[in-house]
Amino acid sequence: MPKGKVIFLNGVSSSGKTTLAKSLQEQLPEPFYWIAIDTFIDMMPQKYKQPNTPEAMSVCLKTVSFVHSTIKYFIDMGMNIIVEHIFHTKGWMEECLELLHEYHIIFIHVTCPLNELQRREEMRGNCDFFRIENQLKNLNPKNCVYDLIIDTYKNSNEENINKILESLNNTDKNMAFKTLWEQQILKKTIV
Repeated sequence: MPKGKVIFLNGVSSSGKTTLAKSLQEQLPEPFYWIAIDTFIDMMPQKYKQPNTPEAMSVCLKTVSFVHSTIKYFIDMGMNIIVEHIFHTKGWMEECLELLHEYHIIFIHVTCPLNELQRREEMRGNCDFFRIENQLKNLNPKNCVYDLIIDTYKNSNEENINKILESLNNTDKNMAFKTLWEQQILKKTIV
């Protein structure tokens, strides 16, 4: 059975991942399912959503692992997916790379300036700017390899979608997950 294709959007809260994912679903010529980490977090009991206890942190980590396993399951079943994620916690990317490095994945960093992130958060009724700044600090694209970087502030939604569609058609060039996996293996061998 052929494996599913993956468009993997990685970026901080309010960077534009959801808008991009929904627009992509409408414009892609074949069906792509949308898997958002927030959907899985929303399924958790409320008392575990703020991981300030070891038990809550354990439940949160299991939930994120479930997201990663769900992504793999969809790919193995031949389902195309758009993943919306935030690799801002230690171990999340490593786990994802271990599970998914052999698959065809377009790894995309979704970004926009901090002042725009803050404006969007205010519009959504969220005012925890420390959370955004913390996510930005832990999601530094200079420490990562991406197939594509999308700026939802500088470029229109249509321009960004066209870049992603072009990248989807050039599958041989999308090697970020494989490269990151190889770097991870190299680090483990050196240590």
